[in-house]
Amino acid sequence: MSNRFFGVVWHVPLIAMAVCYTSSLWLVPYAIETIVWGFGDLPGSLVFEFSLLFAGLGVAAAWALGLFSRRQRASVAGLGMRAFGGALIAGLLSYLVSRMTSLGEMGGRTVLLITMCAALLSSLVVALVSRLISADYFRRNVLVFGSGVRAQSIASLRRRADRRGFKVCGYIQALDEALIVPAERLVTPRESLLRFALDQEIDEIVIAMDDRRRNFPVAELLECRLAGVEVVDVVTFLERETGKVHLDVLNPSWLIFGDGFRRDALRRYSERTFDVIASSLLLLLMSPVMLLTALAIVLESGGPVFYRQKRVGFRGSEFDVIKFRSMRTDAEKDGAVWATAGDSRVTRVGAIIRKLRIDELPQFINVLKDDMSFVGPRPERPEFVAQLSETIPYYSERHWVKPGITGWAQLCYPYGASERDALEKLQYDLYYVKNHSLIFDFMVLAQTAEVVLLGKGAR
Repeated sequence: MSNRFFGVVWHVPLIAMAVCYTSSLWLVPYAIETIVWGFGDLPGSLVFEFSLLFAGLGVAAAWALGLFSRRQRASVAGLGMRAFGGALIAGLLSYLVSRMTSLGEMGGRTVLLITMCAALLSSLVVALVSRLISADYFRRNVLVFGSGVRAQSIASLRRRADRRGFKVCGYIQALDEALIVPAERLVTPRESLLRFALDQEIDEIVIAMDDRRRNFPVAELLECRLAGVEVVDVVTFLERETGKVHLDVLNPSWLIFGDGFRRDALRRYSERTFDVIASSLLLLLMSPVMLLTALAIVLESGGPVFYRQKRVGFRGSEFDVIKFRSMRTDAEKDGAVWATAGDSRVTRVGAIIRKLRIDELPQFINVLKDDMSFVGPRPERPEFVAQLSETIPYYSERHWVKPGITGWAQLCYPYGASERDALEKLQYDLYYVKNHSLIFDFMVLAQTAEVVLLGKGAR
């Protein structure tokens, strides 16, 4: 079950998990205060303030670890470990904050006990809730009107994360339409389409006909719509449920008439303000790490510390991206090539800084220069852009927002080193271009921590 607010798709099951996780972190300090200190021995305001701090930090940490990510495909054990880790991080940070404030009256041992109990309880709660939200109760009942190529794009969804929010109750074959979906999934309404939808408790009808110019059931769909049954196009449905724009069913009219693609002044100014403040602070905070990295590069291989390379930016303009050099100085003597897993051109220091994404820290300078933003599509080289624009439709549309240090595609798909990978990542980039907002950017930045900590997608 999914709903769109402020340009962002929110999944009700994940919101339910976040509420349960927050509640478990919130209640543990009260329980420990009653058991250890006795009810009323500590000021109520003190326990309240600590619970608020502890729960807030725990949710933020768990979110950064990917616990509430719509793309999360971890097992129940993996989700439990993320919940456990979030509580541990919250406990450590809460203890540090309490030492500097009046919350220190809670005591170090009490904070440790709260942390361990909250970690155990929250991981059990998340494991239980994750099983409950996998049940059909939280899923939207969907009826697909169509049986051809476009309908098959729904039937072919295999990832659990893509199917988390809905359950397909059947496919209706339109008159003279090819049958590509499994024949056993076909349904035939005995009476009207509306009566069938009401009897089967259908929440949404997805229009997935290959040719709407013939035999389009306008009257029946209008009747369903007026009766409160949602009717949605297959492109919009797939975009909402999978977090990407499916190019195999995309048509230009959807891009022209669909929602999104907002470029108002408030959005531009707020994005630029955030970029300048955040990049300045992070450059200051990460300067010791950057100095040590520069020293390690010089000691290992000498030569230049930084690597400058032409990339394609906003509206096709070119700029020099700045990174720490992670490859040999002669890495591209034979021309531009994709980086591959275990690339022999990568130095020993380079392998480490690429794994931890430290090589990208100098891009804060590009953000300050307004060449890039914190969040956006990955900037590609002009040679690759020219090649991919000729073979992949809508590839140039990804340049209608500034490129970013991190982005939606980088979170959802591993490092790409082929035309097929570029096609897949483009679908996520177009989703970001359509839906990007400051709230969406904050969500991407929070989930980037999981990519960095777990080393996902680095080469």
